[in-house]
Amino acid sequence: MMSSRAFRSLLIPAFLAGSVCLMPLDLAPSASAQTARSATALPPGTPMSFADLIERVSPAVVSIEAAGSVDPRGVPDLSDIPPQFREFFERFGGQGAPAQPRERRSQGSGFFISADGLLVTNEHVIAGANEITVTLADGSEFPAEVVGRDAATDIALLRVNGSGRNFAYVSLDRTPSIRVGDWVVAVGNPFGLGGTATAGIVSAIGRPLGNTQLYTNFLQIDAPINRGNSGGPAFDLNGNVVGVNSAIFSPTGGNVGIGFAIPSDLAASVVDQLIERGEVRRGYLGIAPQSLTPDLAESLGLPRDRRGVLVAEVIAGTPAAEAGLRNGDVIIRIDNQTVNEQRELFQRIGAVAPGERVELRVIRDGRERTIRVRLSERPEAEAASTTPQVQPSRSEVFGMNLAPADDAARERVGAPGTRGLLVNGVRGDSEASRRDIRAGDVILEAGGRDVSSVDDLRAAVAAARESNRNAVLVLVARQQGGVRYVALRLDAE
Repeated sequence: MMSSRAFRSLLIPAFLAGSVCLMPLDLAPSASAQTARSATALPPGTPMSFADLIERVSPAVVSIEAAGSVDPRGVPDLSDIPPQFREFFERFGGQGAPAQPRERRSQGSGFFISADGLLVTNEHVIAGANEITVTLADGSEFPAEVVGRDAATDIALLRVNGSGRNFAYVSLDRTPSIRVGDWVVAVGNPFGLGGTATAGIVSAIGRPLGNTQLYTNFLQIDAPINRGNSGGPAFDLNGNVVGVNSAIFSPTGGNVGIGFAIPSDLAASVVDQLIERGEVRRGYLGIAPQSLTPDLAESLGLPRDRRGVLVAEVIAGTPAAEAGLRNGDVIIRIDNQTVNEQRELFQRIGAVAPGERVELRVIRDGRERTIRVRLSERPEAEAASTTPQVQPSRSEVFGMNLAPADDAARERVGAPGTRGLLVNGVRGDSEASRRDIRAGDVILEAGGRDVSSVDDLRAAVAAARESNRNAVLVLVARQQGGVRYVALRLDAE
């Protein structure tokens, strides 16, 4: 048996990145094996170096410094985004709307898309700015003006007046064919260190990022990006821009290899509209939608694996109302394209110009039908600001203490009329609690009928049992949360 001392004598040190790696001699590759390995051709698409690519594209990448004040009305509400994602936006002035305008100065990145000075960056980099300075790779500085911005996709278009100078520029890939595992190179201005290049791969495609970013399915990349990379480009190996760096996931505040970029085809579509009219116009249907879950499908008498978007509310005076959509309809296709969840509906409706018609395929009362809708332009959203008032409890169903809603409760959740049951409290171990019903919510419907009393709700439960359903569908309204359907399982009551 070999002694431990003899075994240690067979180990040799290999110095890698400043650390010592010990390798047993009898496991080290032979010289002939090393020669054979080095002679083997690298797989297609594997670069020996990124130097030529970076040298070619870097002159088009700029640093951006924006100074001004943040207008609370112009800052997106990021309350639905997890804190690890919010931090990246907040550092550029994108945190939840403050009560008063505040001074701010931010640094980010951008890139020219034309020789005459058009450049792309993130909207949150220049939000509230009244002075924007662009610094080129050679150190020269130019003032920039905003051509247009779109907070919904976090894209802004700027123009630099170079007095006849031709700027180096790059192109947005309008038809990217990028795949998971493809190389990407990020160039930008992290922490004010201009001209910094990093490389990695595409880790995932089509990543959602909270319900406030409904119009964007992000590229996830592991090329390190940090504070200051925001608005900079992510290149493929051909030097085309395949993404606009926008956010990172960071439990620590530093890069952990999970970054997000706006896909180039979406960015190009937004840029085209900003060039044409200085703003993005999106189609508007006029419903409060929610993704159809197995429980919701079952409560509607549909198969649990049925996919689609449930119409929680049809807003009066909108295209949906005029076309005859109803609460409880399930949208399954838009212009022969399948719709599986809420984000798809927002993106497909938003991609249609106001005034154009779309054809919706919906399920109503178990039967499919076609509804044609002429879309309008999406209006500005309004949010309520009052605080719920909780009343003493009077009765309990599904673990909810309920009482008829008064005018103040209905007004608070935006539900005019005389219907509704106010939720005064919810037991923590109840079915209502498991379905995220909270004190201050108002139950508007149950089983497809308006409810104004606890007896109405109990009657709906009884009717669902008689129909051999496993759940009763209730429509819940919440202050600043809109309306949504909830399936309450009957075996829990």
